[in-house]
Amino acid sequence: MKALVYFQNDLRVHDNDALHHALKNHDQVIALVNVRSLNKKTANGFPKLGLPRRQFLYETLQCLKASLAALNVPLIVKSGDPFEVVTLITERYNVGGIYTNKAVGSEEDMVLSALKRTGRLKREPRITNSLIAPDDLPFPIDAMPEVFTSFRKRVEPTLRIRQPLTIPKKAAQPVHLHPEDAAWPDFALDQSFRSRFKGGETEGLKRLEYYTFGQDLVRTYKKTRNGMLRDDDSTKLSPYLAVGSLSPLTVYERVRAYEKARTKNDSTYWVIFELLWRDFFTFMHLKHVNRFFHAYGMRGRRVPWSSDQTLFNAWKNGETGYPLVDAAMNELRTTGFMSNRARQNVASFLTKNLGIDWRMGAEWFESLLIDHDVSSNYGNWQYVAGIGNDQREFRFFNVMTQGKRYDPSGTFAKHYIPALRGVDGSLVYELPAMDDAFARMLAPDYREPIVDFHASIENRKQALKDFNQE
Repeated sequence: MKALVYFQNDLRVHDNDALHHALKNHDQVIALVNVRSLNKKTANGFPKLGLPRRQFLYETLQCLKASLAALNVPLIVKSGDPFEVVTLITERYNVGGIYTNKAVGSEEDMVLSALKRTGRLKREPRITNSLIAPDDLPFPIDAMPEVFTSFRKRVEPTLRIRQPLTIPKKAAQPVHLHPEDAAWPDFALDQSFRSRFKGGETEGLKRLEYYTFGQDLVRTYKKTRNGMLRDDDSTKLSPYLAVGSLSPLTVYERVRAYEKARTKNDSTYWVIFELLWRDFFTFMHLKHVNRFFHAYGMRGRRVPWSSDQTLFNAWKNGETGYPLVDAAMNELRTTGFMSNRARQNVASFLTKNLGIDWRMGAEWFESLLIDHDVSSNYGNWQYVAGIGNDQREFRFFNVMTQGKRYDPSGTFAKHYIPALRGVDGSLVYELPAMDDAFARMLAPDYREPIVDFHASIENRKQALKDFNQE
């Protein structure tokens, strides 16, 4: 009897529960990936898979295809309705058993329902893209603490991390694909586009080894993680974790091995700390389901959001007149990546200075970020927008002082904004606060700020106060 493994956000052969059990229980196995979002758009009309994400996913799938071929498992890539695609493949190849891992989200729940309707699902799917298995939490999902610190303090004392599964054995007999299944949908790639990172399980494992034992970079992670320009400032594992070509359990295991062999310090702990943040948002998403995408957030905090298209376009096109924001948005558009420090600043600027609906920013990130993870992306946007977890009294980032602190020589800003390359590095982040004539003399081709920073903050505070007194 043939088995079908339906891949979702688990595009790897190591530590893959569904693939492991399919190969254990069947002599012939077929793999299927259905790229549902290939030609879809977000609510605000952005491509769900912008060019950077499409390229990274394509490279990831090419790597997966090669890894599966070594296991005698052919890979079929389709784009369409999940139930129709699964029905087509199961009937064409006389599939008797279906295996999949659980992905979090309402669309993903629809996929699981479609698989269950076939009556051929052989194993209850598990979440395999989190560090902690939901069954190992010291509380049920509906009792999840709403604040990360509370969550961390509850799980760390009794932290149970399972061992990652090894690469499974080779299938006894190969399956030969029909010609129409050997062809992939058109990813519409642009050959001139060059991402900073190449997709695939091989690249993810290589990066993990490089960052730990290869170059000892994990030793100083906490000190360098706020850097915005250099690849080695942070782990850069997030793109591989997001598509599931790298298992969180494998990262955890490698960091713990490094601690035993070389050193254990605040930096090695902080990598694990970041994995716990990913888990927190995953479990928050599981708990709140579609409230995760509500304008007022998971906890229903009322905010008078705007959808001003002129202001939003200036933000997304890197034309705000604030160097940190513009450099980061240019980086995102041209590379598909942005540092965590920059993400917090641009999200704060969009929501706290411009007053734009946070969901517009989250959807733009969803379109372009190669490390887009729906739970982490939307969870973090709510956090910065002030409607998510750990709500505080109108917390905002000053994008001028943040630029001076984390990019004191202006190197990052000048790298992504050609109009600033002739400006002395110490003055780059002073430009928005300068007299207009002097600023134009220093950077004649750089635009004026679209809003006054401090006045816009005060205006938003007042608008929020008035809105909640109505």
